[in-house]
Amino acid sequence: MSWDIEGFATSLTGSSRATREAYERDVAQFADWAERAGLGGPADLDRPILRRYLAFLTTRGYARPSIARKAAALRSYLRWAHRSGRMSTDVARGLRAPKGAARLPRVPRATETVALLEEVAARPGALDDPTESAVARRDLAVLELLYGAGLRVGECCAVTADALELELGHVTVLGKGAKERRVPLGTPALDALRAYLDVARPVLANAQSPNDVVFLNRRGRPLGQRDARRIVERHPLADGRVLHPHALRHAYATHLLEGGADLRTVQELLGHVDLATTQVYTHITRERLKSVYEATHPRA
Repeated sequence: MSWDIEGFATSLTGSSRATREAYERDVAQFADWAERAGLGGPADLDRPILRRYLAFLTTRGYARPSIARKAAALRSYLRWAHRSGRMSTDVARGLRAPKGAARLPRVPRATETVALLEEVAARPGALDDPTESAVARRDLAVLELLYGAGLRVGECCAVTADALELELGHVTVLGKGAKERRVPLGTPALDALRAYLDVARPVLANAQSPNDVVFLNRRGRPLGQRDARRIVERHPLADGRVLHPHALRHAYATHLLEGGADLRTVQELLGHVDLATTQVYTHITRERLKSVYEATHPRA
């Protein structure tokens, strides 16, 4: 009896590439554990076996968020196995796993982020080498999209020429669950994108470069997520703190709320399906208000 993990991965058409790869790894790990326990396929599973596996993950020292994701992968896999006739009942329905701790992401303050972007914006004019100047313009455009539009790193790397509406000041991105959204772009982001497309991209492009992909690496190939992470890491904050691309997305949401944006608007801009996902940023702003109060009020 086959686990048919490849068939399951192929069925995840509405999920992002990262989700498909993570779920495929998680289910393969479970199948390996199950086979060592003498189980030949999904038809041999029941609820106690699934609970035993989650307990096994706990004893192996996996963090709660990791176990929660593996449980979600199992629910998705066994739901697919039931629909495709590989098992008579969906034994994972309602399977619960410990939720990950609600950790507040550490984000730079608005003044720190603006100072970082202004420093990066000054670099292209100070470089004599055309390639290095082009790379600096690309880096600025990437950073402006990550912070100025709150894009996920995968969304940023996947932006195409057709998705950019510079005259209208928008970019259209394909988010999680194949959900499309249109995000407004501010003047600094628009200026950075125009300079990159007009001046820098032609320097980076070669005969093998795709015409539709906006961002290219030094070899003229589409910019990958690892490339984008390196771009952010190359430009630390003034105090030396190195950011992750997602920290700029967190900063985008946090600074919008601190500026008075309502939660529903931020939800739409971020592309969150569930408002609860967006609500974590309200806790961040409350924490900042509290820290300012404690640092400045004489009766705090």
